[in-house]
Amino acid sequence: MNKLYVLIGVPGSGKSTWVSRQFWAKDCAYVSTDKFVDAYAHETGRTYSEVFKDIMPKAVDMMTAEVIEARKKGKDIIWDQTSTSIASRLRKFNMLPDYYKIAVVFPTPEKEELARRLKSRPGKGIPDSVVEQMVFDLEMEPPTQKEGFDEIWYT
Repeated sequence: MNKLYVLIGVPGSGKSTWVSRQFWAKDCAYVSTDKFVDAYAHETGRTYSEVFKDIMPKAVDMMTAEVIEARKKGKDIIWDQTSTSIASRLRKFNMLPDYYKIAVVFPTPEKEELARRLKSRPGKGIPDSVVEQMVFDLEMEPPTQKEGFDEIWYT
């Protein structure tokens, strides 16, 4: 059975860094809107923040196409997004109902550390209110097996 690894955590919690350190991940399809937003920003000579609103709908479409292609090829998938709400996780489950679903949960850093990490990403600003909402969503709706995960890993 194919596996779906849903990375769950706020921006700056270490999701992308974690993936880069997993030797087994190289054989998985890695899907994320960030890679499309980053590439578009680079191509246009602008920052992530400057292009985010313009490119995000297309980035979602491109990421969805990657998910569909990975499913057709029978690949395991690492889905790197915040996924802090049950609704966002359910959308992923609906696309891959026959996959074995693993939540990979990243703890939210202390407020000062999170602010430091987010500040260290020039051109990739996220409004405090958006980050606070993500933190709240994750605290109120932590992943559970009841919602459909087969396993839950804590980093």
